[in-house]
Amino acid sequence: MPQVTVKINGRSYTLACDDGEEEHLEGLAAYLDKHVTTLAQGVGQVGDQRLMLMAGLLVADELSEALGEVQALKDEVATLKQDRVGAATKSQDAENQVAEVLEAAARRLEDIAGRLEAS
Repeated sequence: MPQVTVKINGRSYTLACDDGEEEHLEGLAAYLDKHVTTLAQGVGQVGDQRLMLMAGLLVADELSEALGEVQALKDEVATLKQDRVGAATKSQDAENQVAEVLEAAARRLEDIAGRLEAS
């Protein structure tokens, strides 16, 4: 199992990860470090635990917002699918009505043609 050493707030942490996950873990650590660094600049060095907690809450807030947006998009997609089904049904109904009108017109024309031939 590979190990990756990451830096957060200037401190090194060695973490184990699955094969091939090293780069992903480093990216996640860099993302967390960005939040911790920003917080440390804003509130000062209030201790690693508190900075990690605050950064974790910020990341959790971002995730919560993103999940809310994903759900809103899923709802919108579902509505659009329903609208599309409704529109397809209306289109099919209109097509059937046009076909009925054309069939009726064709029967009348055949009747007229038959009467003209009989005359």
